[in-house]
Amino acid sequence: MKHTPYGYDIVGGKAVVNEEQADIIRKICSNYLSGMSMTAAAKDAGVTMTHSREKHLLQNKRYLGDDFYPPILTEELAQAFETERLKRDAVYKGIRYRRNMDIQIPVAFKMSRVISKYTDPVKQAEFAYALIESEV
Repeated sequence: MKHTPYGYDIVGGKAVVNEEQADIIRKICSNYLSGMSMTAAAKDAGVTMTHSREKHLLQNKRYLGDDFYPPILTEELAQAFETERLKRDAVYKGIRYRRNMDIQIPVAFKMSRVISKYTDPVKQAEFAYALIESEV
């Protein structure tokens, strides 16, 4: 095995829960759900991690258990974490949180006819992009 996820040890070819690390994972999750930031939640649990590392750690599907890894987090706890994370992310980005976010990606736009002005494809693309007047 190339990498053993945080919270597990390999003993006799099988993954077993490292209870000390598993308690840290659970504490980070519960701290975050109680209103702490991810970094403060990890610090309170006794570890120093970056925000992105904590997010990656708590989104690891292996913690729910599979054929090889025993569960560390319950499905309810993992779902509660992800729901809270999405809610906070939406507030941070200034958008209203909705359970099923409908993201509309514009696929139509209005622009004048594009002429070949540059031989460099990057400059030509920048030129063409600048001609976009509005989304339809």
